[in-house]
Amino acid sequence: MSVTVESPQQSKPQRHKVTGDVHLLLRRGNEVLFGQRKNTGFEDGAWHLPSGHLEADESVIDALVREAEEEIGVVIAPADVAFSHIMHNASSGGRMAFFFTVRTWQDEPTNMEPDKCGGLEWFAPDALPEHMIGYCREAMQHITESKPFSIYGW
Repeated sequence: MSVTVESPQQSKPQRHKVTGDVHLLLRRGNEVLFGQRKNTGFEDGAWHLPSGHLEADESVIDALVREAEEEIGVVIAPADVAFSHIMHNASSGGRMAFFFTVRTWQDEPTNMEPDKCGGLEWFAPDALPEHMIGYCREAMQHITESKPFSIYGW
């Protein structure tokens, strides 16, 4: 009689791998800056916060500062970054989306990626554009309500 023994590796569920995103709420008074997506292949025409992926060996603050300069040409001091919200988003197999608010920066916001962004515009949180990516709209609602954590799409 032969007995099959499962190894501990076979019986454990696979570990969840997650992508990290950073999102910038650049605030001018009561308004937040949004860019209109273009030629990205995902939600083109939608308004979205300046954002990007966390790279290897990079903190979420460093990623936010880098993305702000790359996408909208502003220089942000890490000390001026304030945590606003984190969302565990089910898209693409799972993402952690970090949202940060910045009220002080250097240089004027400029569309640095005209191949991927149709333009920049300021919107009040209570008058957001009609066409937005769903998780971003929901995160903005949570931020308005001072809720620091949410899940989306699970």
